Amino acid sequence: MADTRTIAVTINGTVHNATVETRMTLVDFLRHELKLTGTHVGCEHGVCGACTVLVNGVSARACLMLVVQCDGQRVATVESLAGDRKLNVLQQSFQDNHGLQCGFCTPGMLMTLTEFLRDHPEPSEAQVREVLSGNLCRCTGYQSIVDATLDAAKKMREAAR
Repeated sequence: MADTRTIAVTINGTVHNATVETRMTLVDFLRHELKLTGTHVGCEHGVCGACTVLVNGVSARACLMLVVQCDGQRVATVESLAGDRKLNVLQQSFQDNHGLQCGFCTPGMLMTLTEFLRDHPEPSEAQVREVLSGNLCRCTGYQSIVDATLDAAKKMREAAR
């Protein structure tokens, strides 16, 4: 019999009470138990960044984190970004600047960049490239992703004025 534990975790603003196997990863809980499939499973070793979510506002690899570690924590997934079925500024900038191709890496990049832009409202191109170094994309040359990020930062600064 598998070892289980009852947890309460807030996902995208909703508290979820669940009894889970202690070895279940956060990404499996999100995808299989909650049907939040925006968080992608890539390498399952924490290298590619496709599974990046925010735990208490900080980027985390959901493939490396056990869901029991999230007991009492707040988790935000890519599904939390669009409000009222409307893309947020970063998502819209990705669309406007062709910052995605197949889209597999995009959720992880968006979550990484959400934290980054919150803490760095006036990033340089070099800073954007550095923060994205932990998110792998096999389709693009990253320039359009960098352009989208810089565009979003500019629009966010203008909206804050």
